[in-house]
Amino acid sequence: MTYFFETYGCQMNVAESASVEQLLLKRGWEKAEKADVCDLLIINTCSVRITAETRVFGRLGLFSALKKKRAFSIILMGCMAERLHDKIKKDFPRLDYVVGMFERNQFTAIFKEIESKLNKTDYHSEFSGEDFLEKPVSGYHFAESSYIEGAFQSFIPIMNGCNNFCTYCIVPYVRGREISRSLEAILAEVEELSEKGVREITLLGQNVNSYRGKDSEGKLITFPELLRRVARVCEKKDSIRWIRFMSSHPKDFSDELITVIAEEPRVCKLIHLPVQHGSNAVLKRMNRSYTREHYLSLVDKLRTKVPDSALSTDILIGFPGESEEDFELTLDLMRQVQFDSAFMYHYNPREGTRAYDFPDRIPDAVRIARLQQVIDLQMKTSAEKMRNRVNHILPVLVESRSRNNPDELFGHTEFGEMAVLTGADPENSIGHFVKVQIQSVQGKTFRTIPIKSED
Repeated sequence: MTYFFETYGCQMNVAESASVEQLLLKRGWEKAEKADVCDLLIINTCSVRITAETRVFGRLGLFSALKKKRAFSIILMGCMAERLHDKIKKDFPRLDYVVGMFERNQFTAIFKEIESKLNKTDYHSEFSGEDFLEKPVSGYHFAESSYIEGAFQSFIPIMNGCNNFCTYCIVPYVRGREISRSLEAILAEVEELSEKGVREITLLGQNVNSYRGKDSEGKLITFPELLRRVARVCEKKDSIRWIRFMSSHPKDFSDELITVIAEEPRVCKLIHLPVQHGSNAVLKRMNRSYTREHYLSLVDKLRTKVPDSALSTDILIGFPGESEEDFELTLDLMRQVQFDSAFMYHYNPREGTRAYDFPDRIPDAVRIARLQQVIDLQMKTSAEKMRNRVNHILPVLVESRSRNNPDELFGHTEFGEMAVLTGADPENSIGHFVKVQIQSVQGKTFRTIPIKSED
C-alpha cells in the first residue's frame, strides 16, 4: 500500500501532513515516488490566497481524470477542505474523502476503510488514532511534530487558530479560535525528538506568542514561560541546539519574551515579526491592532536587548485604499528597520473576509508595480547584509550532501541562510553543527569552509 502527499501553504500544513504520514507509516504504508502511481493521494490545502485554491482545483481535475484510468483513493484535507467542504464534494464526485480541520479524528477509520478496499494484505493493527493525535480540545485534534525518521529538524504545533480577524485573512474562519496545547504534551514531544537526534525545532502557531496553555495542575502557561521550559528540556538532553518559533504578532510580543530570547542561548536570534504595512491608516483598516510607532519601538527594544538578532517580516502591498503616501511610508519603514529578509506579496481579495467588500481597490498594474519596488528594496538590503558577513565565523547545521556537487555539503545558519561547505567530512558533519568561515556569497547562499565541529 503506497501513499503520496501534496502539501500547500504554511509550515503548520507541513507539520500536519507529516503527522498524518507518521500514522500511515505505523500502519504499514510506504511512500510512493510520485502522485500518479500511488494507492492513496492526500492533498493538504491552503486557503490564505486564491492562487493556492486555484492550483488545488486544477490538481483535483487532473486526478479525477486519472481515476478513470486506474483505481486509487484521494483525500482532501486542510483549510480548503474546511472552507469549501460541501462544494468540493459536489464539484468533484470522484474525490473519496474531504476532511475538514475539525474532522481529523476520522483518519484512522478512513485508512482502515481504504485498506479494506485495497484488499492487498490481511492487515490487523491495534494502533489507535488517539496514539497519533492528542485528545481533542473543542473538537480540534492537535497533530504531532513533523518528524520523519532520520530528520534533523522538526516543526511542533503548539496552538491552532486565531482570534485577531485581520480584515484580509481567512485563517480565523477556517481554523477557528485560538486553542493551545497542554504544556506536558509539548514538553513530552520535545523530549522524544531529542532522543531521536533532532537538532532543531520550530514551535508553530498562527499567533504563536499568544499561546495560553496549562500544566498538569491547571496553571496557566504563557509563551515566554513555555519557551524557557522547552529550552530546559533541550539543555538536559543536549541534542536540540536551536529553538525557533513562528509566527508572531507584534501586539502580543511582550518584554518578557524579548528577555527570554536574550537570555536563552538555544533560542535562535532570527525573529519573524510580520509588520504587513508602514501606514497607520492601512494598519487600522487591516485591523492589525498596533501602530507604526509601536512596531518601531518594539524593533528598538529587540535590537537593544538582543543586539545580535536578525529580523524577518511579512509585507502586504496594495490593500484597498492604499494611497501613494501610504506606500511610501512602507518603503520608509523598511529603510528604517533594515529587515534581513521578508515575505512580500500584494493584496488578493478573499471571499469571506471583511476586506473583500472594501471599496477603493488598487488596480492590478499599480499593485504589481508597488510590490516590485518593495522586492527590489528588500533584495538590496538582504544582499548587503549577507555581504557584510563574509569572513565571519559562525555555526551551521549540516543537513546533507549538496545536490549540485556530491563533494560539497549543504546546511543552514542560525538566521536561516543557506550555506555550502567545501572540504568538510560528510561522516562527521551531516547532522552536526559545524563552525565555518564564510568565504563568499553566491545569490542567497554562503560559500564556506569548516573550522571545526561544534558537537
